[in-house]
Amino acid sequence: MKTPPKIALLSVPFGLGAGNPGSELAPRHLLHLGLLQSLQRLGCHIDEQKDIGAGIQIPPIQLPMKHSAEVIATGTALAGEVYTAVSAGQFPFVLGGDHSLAMGTLAGLSAYYPRLGVIWIDAHADMNTESTSPSGNMHGIPLAVAQGRAQLSLSHLWPGAGIVSPANIVLIGARDLDPAEEVLIHSAGIACFGIADIRKLGIDTVIAEAIRLAGANTDGIHLSFDIDSVDPTEAPGTGTPVQGGLTSEEARNALRQLGLSARLTSAEFVEVNPLLDRADQTAKLAVELIEVLLSNLRN
Repeated sequence: MKTPPKIALLSVPFGLGAGNPGSELAPRHLLHLGLLQSLQRLGCHIDEQKDIGAGIQIPPIQLPMKHSAEVIATGTALAGEVYTAVSAGQFPFVLGGDHSLAMGTLAGLSAYYPRLGVIWIDAHADMNTESTSPSGNMHGIPLAVAQGRAQLSLSHLWPGAGIVSPANIVLIGARDLDPAEEVLIHSAGIACFGIADIRKLGIDTVIAEAIRLAGANTDGIHLSFDIDSVDPTEAPGTGTPVQGGLTSEEARNALRQLGLSARLTSAEFVEVNPLLDRADQTAKLAVELIEVLLSNLRN
């Protein structure tokens, strides 16, 4: 019988990459709601639990983006922990925090996996660069950085970090794209399943195709899940909500299917904002979705 993998639970209470304060409170809040105890009851093997962020040295590099030095410093610290975890045979699960953390996650992963696939479930593509970002917020550039299209690169965060091929990136749930992102997605041939595609094909078919594309000739697949992929009627507690998103049931089915895939080697969950939530509606859903994903993991 297959056994649950060893999970490294990496909590990152960081929110300076986002436009609204509050996502930095999410890791502690979700753990306060009983996330860790629930995972243990479900049979998840939490091999290690760490908080990332304390005592970080601010690097000299500066970008024309808000809080870039702090984002890079936190990403560097996270990259090191992620690299250590995968090197030890663990499944890194990053609990954020805002989506700028993905740069640290991907830096650590790409240093270990030369050919990495990425499934990005999000209302946004996060493919702006320093020159195209309308907001200047660092949580809007991780996938451009990961592809080597920005001034900042993953190798700035961790030595030996590589790039992610657009052929192995799959966007799911994206419905608020900036013009430069639309151009990049189409010119690079990046697979993008919008809500209309999900409703037409069904979430199970979309996830199966995403696993196929992200897993083609890759060493592993990383899942990056932004809670704003879920419709704000069910997940209001996030900084950049966009109407017309996934239902909570679609999100559950997607995460269950991804957890069961032998190709999934890491994951992160970001952008829950307790300050914008209503009676913990979003936080409780986030706990449930994380439980679905991690309780279905098998080696």
